[in-house]
Amino acid sequence: MAKRLATEYVNANLQLTATEMAGFIRLFEDQQIHLQVRVLEGGNQELVLEDVAGREEVRLTFERHQDYYVCVLSCRLVGPRLTNAMRKAVSAFRGNAIVNRIYSHYTMIYHYRNGSVITIVEQTAAGERVVFEYKDTAQQLERVFRSRLIEREISLIHGAVNELLDLRNQATDADEIGRIDERLTEMTRKLFILEA
Repeated sequence: MAKRLATEYVNANLQLTATEMAGFIRLFEDQQIHLQVRVLEGGNQELVLEDVAGREEVRLTFERHQDYYVCVLSCRLVGPRLTNAMRKAVSAFRGNAIVNRIYSHYTMIYHYRNGSVITIVEQTAAGERVVFEYKDTAQQLERVFRSRLIEREISLIHGAVNELLDLRNQATDADEIGRIDERLTEMTRKLFILEA
């Protein structure tokens, strides 16, 4: 198995409430990451994360925006403990990020949206290929179901139009023909809307 050389976070974005901020800090403490919290002016906070060996550190600046703490981060990590803790944090706190996991002959690019991996792309000297892509199956099934309902309604309207045309061909009274024409006009509008 290839050894990971480094992990790069490109424009990782986290948005946390005050309660989530406390949970965020606790997550790193649970992962045995040395942590310093500095309160800056305006209610902003800076977290300095350091692996236990003291070889690697990351500074996260959270700016206070109304009820949220917002952090935009780009960094490169080498140590496995800090790397795993950051991965868990992005996932648990619904972060958005592009994460490059760098190996000797290739890079795996993970795209996170709301803490979930939506695509994984393998990048080599030969090019890129998509390894994984999230598909929202439930939403796709719902769209198919709705389109089938519309097809069924169109079919019913076609049947009603045919019946009205038969009635119109048999009608002799001008008032009755007028009512049938009004219904046909109404059905035509419905068909136009549904088929669009």
